[in-house]
Amino acid sequence: MILTELISYETLRLIWWALLGVLLIGFALTDGFDLGAATLLPFAARSDIERRTVINAIGPVWEGNQVWLILGGGAIFAAWPQLYAVSFSGFYLAMFAILFALILRPVAFKFRSKREEASWRNRWDWALFIGGFAPSLIFGVAVGNVLQGVPFRIEEDMQIFYDGSFFGLLNPFALLCGLVSVAMLVMHGAAWLQVKTSGAVAERARRYGITAALTVPVLYLAAGAILAFFLPGYVITSEISTSGVSNPLLKHAVIQNGAWLANYAAHPALWLVPGLGLAGSVIAALCMAARRPLAALITGGAGIAGIITSVGVSMFPFILPSSANPSASLTVWDASSSHLTLFIMLISTLIFMPIILAYTSWVFSVLRGKVDAEAIENGKEHAY
Repeated sequence: MILTELISYETLRLIWWALLGVLLIGFALTDGFDLGAATLLPFAARSDIERRTVINAIGPVWEGNQVWLILGGGAIFAAWPQLYAVSFSGFYLAMFAILFALILRPVAFKFRSKREEASWRNRWDWALFIGGFAPSLIFGVAVGNVLQGVPFRIEEDMQIFYDGSFFGLLNPFALLCGLVSVAMLVMHGAAWLQVKTSGAVAERARRYGITAALTVPVLYLAAGAILAFFLPGYVITSEISTSGVSNPLLKHAVIQNGAWLANYAAHPALWLVPGLGLAGSVIAALCMAARRPLAALITGGAGIAGIITSVGVSMFPFILPSSANPSASLTVWDASSSHLTLFIMLISTLIFMPIILAYTSWVFSVLRGKVDAEAIENGKEHAY
């Protein structure tokens, strides 16, 4: 117990807020290019061998990349239990749709080449497209709804009730955020395909990637303008203890116009975060135009990190606002697990995160280089 006193409760909450962002960014940067490449599959690849080339560009790594999604869900469950309860129950149908789409991916990988018929393989190609496009869209839609506030309430006995519906999530602003997500992951997937393939596939991926990369800042700016001028944010109007007990009902919060820009007004240096999101995507487009795919992959990834981080920066200290009862909104300071739990989790993370990063780096190092279409066509045993 003495060890836990080395890091204050307030600091641990901040660390886990930041780590949650790191895990989300890690998922977007790794599994994101898998989703983007799968979305491009029916368009960037025309013939059977071209589509097998795209599949083999992501097939060996997608499963390891998806570890970041599992880590993110586990971190939410352990560090932010109330966030887990609201999001995984309120967004249940949306989560089910994501899981269904993600399940299509390994099934399609395994069954696509089991038969030679073009119609059979074409159906599985479109299943892979759904497995890439649907999660990309729904993740963005979820973020759009979080920014607007989620219709949940917490009773005095701490029971949580969600009053929304699945179709209520499909509102115009949330769909716009979904398109931002699709565009940035298609950009990322296109850059990956340029790194891993050559010839016609890489060239088509380059063209689609440039279009997606230039679409990202347009949609992102549109979403930002709507958020700044038309959609209200949330603000805490009472005192709140940063190291007190985790009870969201002990504060008072209200909905207020322009609240999501308050952190930027108080700390102008934070404008560098959305600036990174804009600059990264534009530079990625220029790198693709100059046929420098690795630079495009890196700069596009930086842009994705900036866009995701800008959401957290705008909302801080809110994690999940409540449109039904703003005072029940979940924040960094009142929705976390206990001091001891956060401390033990941090120690575990400091041990295992370097192992995960080292293993992931080793895998990508072993699998470096371009996918050989000729080897695939000649029937190499381990090709998809």
